[in-house]
Amino acid sequence: MVAPMITFLEGTLIEALPTHVVVGVHGVGYHVAIPLSSYDRLPLVGQQIKVLTHLQVREDAHVLFGFMSAAERDLFRLLVHHVSGIGPKTALDVLSGISVGSFKAAVVANDVSTLSKTKGIGKKTAERIIVELKDKVGIAAAWEAASATHAPTPQETQINDAVLALISLGYKQIDAHKAVKQTLEKAGGPQSSEELVRSALKLLI
Repeated sequence: MVAPMITFLEGTLIEALPTHVVVGVHGVGYHVAIPLSSYDRLPLVGQQIKVLTHLQVREDAHVLFGFMSAAERDLFRLLVHHVSGIGPKTALDVLSGISVGSFKAAVVANDVSTLSKTKGIGKKTAERIIVELKDKVGIAAAWEAASATHAPTPQETQINDAVLALISLGYKQIDAHKAVKQTLEKAGGPQSSEELVRSALKLLI
């Protein structure tokens, strides 16, 4: 039996957690795993939502993964389908730990250090990601051409650096991300990555 392809869900946001959402569609609640990057963009519970999805069919279950942007879903599929040894869970960890723009920039620049700081990605896996994605015709070239217009903003880079720094200190990815986000909201203005880390540590300790 061939499983139906589900490309998106449009309905009511019933439940929202950093790891998953439940979307109500015509009386059916769909459990969808999400990365932190999508969690930040969710509407309030009870409001309408459209989630782009990827369906993984396993022997014991059909699992839905959801994304609030096409760029996130594209990168997820690229990792799962084209990098050996990376499954859906690790692909979600990558999206939770680094922005799409920063990830692409790291691959183009052969930046193993940045990639290997992400949860679930060691040095060897980071090297494999760079080799296998650059090996795909046109991927690296297209990213390089687009990097000037879609490069992460200085603030996005500082946020990403701060989260990675906290993870390297032993904090969980979700807790680090939440603390940095709260710090930014309280600051009400641009912060350097060092300032973000210092302020976030006060919330975490």
